Amino acid sequence: MTEPAEIVVLSGKGGTGKTSVAAAFADLSADAVFCDADVDAANLSLVLSPEELERHPFIASTKAFVDPSKCVECGLCKELCRFDAARPGKIDELSCEGCGLCSRVCPPGAIEMKPVVSGQWFISSTEKGPLVHARLEPGEGNSGRLVALVRQKTREIAKNEARRLIITDGPPGIGCPVIASLSSAKAAVLVAEPSLTAIHDLNRVLSVCEQFGVPAYCVINKYDIHEDNSKQIEDLSGERFRVIGRIPFDEEVPRSMALGIPVTSRGGRAAESIKAIWDEVLGSVAGLPDTS
Repeated sequence: MTEPAEIVVLSGKGGTGKTSVAAAFADLSADAVFCDADVDAANLSLVLSPEELERHPFIASTKAFVDPSKCVECGLCKELCRFDAARPGKIDELSCEGCGLCSRVCPPGAIEMKPVVSGQWFISSTEKGPLVHARLEPGEGNSGRLVALVRQKTREIAKNEARRLIITDGPPGIGCPVIASLSSAKAAVLVAEPSLTAIHDLNRVLSVCEQFGVPAYCVINKYDIHEDNSKQIEDLSGERFRVIGRIPFDEEVPRSMALGIPVTSRGGRAAESIKAIWDEVLGSVAGLPDTS
């Protein structure tokens, strides 16, 4: 069975239009599975209008719980807790980091560490194909593990349904979730805007791609709002990455987002540019024939 090619859309920073581009790719695709790996703020489902098919809990951490019948209110847990979460007979669930120290030092053994639900992950259907996405609860950690789980389930669906492509809307930044979203990917499409901050963060996420040996390609979004900075991005290209398209500023993009639909379903200057970029992604990046 042929392995599906996975294209991860990254940005280095938030707000560059990463999800808008990923949603447009999904809209233009004909044989893909979609993955939202931005589990801390998953937005791809807001644009693809999915119908939920499955919902599963994500358990990745433990927290302390007190048995009041055993607690002698000695105060040792309060004295030693570095997170100010422990009180005699009570644990502040929001402050508890699950380190387990209180359960180990409690003289009568009144504190027990129990697994807690850190979030949920979903399998949904869209008009264009299956979508695997997740939601991490506020304040919960282990988002890298949840990203890995979502990508694993996406790949399983792609193999079972013999789909040739996976389009992943990756998380912003360069941290653990980005690293988890890049492993075994065929290529990364980096969405950058022509601002100094975006150029700085583009260099950072490029370093992550290079470290994991993932080829990088760049799309300059809203290139015409500062053409000098756009040229600076193009001047950076070479061995590190290749610019495969430029998207002009187009008010149809925020209008489409407000309506909860991909911009390519409405048309306009940005949509036409993204369609040309999609052809480049299929051919040069994914190495696939266009059957859309």
